[in-house]
Amino acid sequence: MSDMGSPTLVRQPPRKDQAIVAFDFDGTLTVRDSFTQFLRWRAGQGGWFLGLTRMAPDLAAYAGDRDRGRLKAASVREFLKGVPRSQLEADAEAFAGQVWPGFMRYDALARWKDWGARGAYRVIVTASPETTVAPFARRLEADALLGTPLVFDADDRVTGAFESPNCRGEEKVRRLRAAFGQDVQLAAAYGDTSGDTEMLAIADEAGFRVFKERS
Repeated sequence: MSDMGSPTLVRQPPRKDQAIVAFDFDGTLTVRDSFTQFLRWRAGQGGWFLGLTRMAPDLAAYAGDRDRGRLKAASVREFLKGVPRSQLEADAEAFAGQVWPGFMRYDALARWKDWGARGAYRVIVTASPETTVAPFARRLEADALLGTPLVFDADDRVTGAFESPNCRGEEKVRRLRAAFGQDVQLAAAYGDTSGDTEMLAIADEAGFRVFKERS
């Protein structure tokens, strides 16, 4: 599916009678922000600090406007622009495999598995790029992934832009409705920041910062 509201489906769309459960990714299923960690891991220590130096104007602007989407786009331009999709996907897969043991919250994974055992349709809704979260989603056997999709050019390289607004706040709800219908009601939703508030509001069970375990 290429429509901006469509999820990256890992398996099948939900059945009409199937409960839908949404999990934020960064800080909810994981102990820290995955995209920042991925960029730092990929760039190496020297490349990371050099990139941050070049991003000084963007970091200064963020201190004033708190626009996470703009800062994220700047980081993509700095650290990923021109990278072939195939290379980015391979790097994301390697990163997920390397950090998994110390990166995931065990209590969040237990809740995730419990919902799976109960037959729920489990979707990850994240502000991070879908491409970098996809390897984690596959390991989790997620049914769908909704994130902030990157734009690739005619040569299938990262342009440094996003296809849609940063997937946080009201955008999470918009994406859920675009994917599963305007009347979507979540059986449960879990998040850890103000960017999850609107998603939690459409859930029968709202879990805010309920996962604490660190591996």
